[in-house]
Amino acid sequence: MDYIKSIRPQLGHQKIILNCAGAVVCREGRILLQRRSDNAAWGLPGGILELDETYEEAAIREVREETGLTVRLTALLGIYHNYDMMWPNGDRAHTIAAYYTAEILSGEPRIDEESLELRFFSREELPELCFPDHRLAVEAYFRGVRLPLLPENRRED
Repeated sequence: MDYIKSIRPQLGHQKIILNCAGAVVCREGRILLQRRSDNAAWGLPGGILELDETYEEAAIREVREETGLTVRLTALLGIYHNYDMMWPNGDRAHTIAAYYTAEILSGEPRIDEESLELRFFSREELPELCFPDHRLAVEAYFRGVRLPLLPENRRED
């Protein structure tokens, strides 16, 4: 179910709070960035949580959907805000995003409808990133921030 698509007709473009999750996926010292199809800008793979999904589940799902990679989360980078997110269609939100570090378990990068391009970048090659939360998460990654993944933040089924 696409939670946002189900509620937007009732809300129009008004600003809402959205919970998001994403990951810094690293291979051989380089991080994977996605050039987004909605704005042609570079950012981290990630997206909006669905109903009844944890931040960790969303990060893993979003990376898989947007890159074709199966990943394992290794650490939390932090919680970041984008107070004035606006999509090309006019939808607005204050996004609250959890970003993680992730290692690749399987797969090769492949684009989907949300991506124009996927590419690994070294720190020196990084392009400008599209949103403040993405920039802050990447800065934290390169500063060496690695917070533990806590079992109490995982769903118990």
